[in-house]
Amino acid sequence: MVAPKDDSPTVKNKKAGHLYLIEERLEAGIMLRGTEVKAIRTGKCNLTDSHVRVKRGELYLVGCHIGAYEAAAPQFNHEPRRERKLLVHRRELDRFLGKIKVRGYTLIVTKIYFKEGRAKAELSLCKGKKAHDKRSALRERQVKKEMDRAIKAHR
Repeated sequence: MVAPKDDSPTVKNKKAGHLYLIEERLEAGIMLRGTEVKAIRTGKCNLTDSHVRVKRGELYLVGCHIGAYEAAAPQFNHEPRRERKLLVHRRELDRFLGKIKVRGYTLIVTKIYFKEGRAKAELSLCKGKKAHDKRSALRERQVKKEMDRAIKAHR
């Protein structure tokens, strides 16, 4: 039996593009419990306030809320906001840690998805946007919408 394709993102951090300027991306595995995997598959995950913390040379996902899986018995369910270990190769970790030491850079999770049955997280190396950058991005998006509407109305 062939496993279904599940490369589509299950959970996205929609605020990340607005709050940060994303420079680089990296795929990492996530150490999850069984009920957490099932809860993510049903869409009970929120990445809005999550970020990546470095502890003893390892990466941890902090602030990610994965809701309880209702079909599981209460004693087998997980803690919703626990820290989850991220799995990356040492070479990639060292490269990203070198860039994080530069002032203003941070690592955030932009999406969680399944690849070949395993949960993966897309880590992004980001720099925080200033208020004027956010306004200009909104202005550009609005101008693009108006241009698209004008082209559509002209046809």
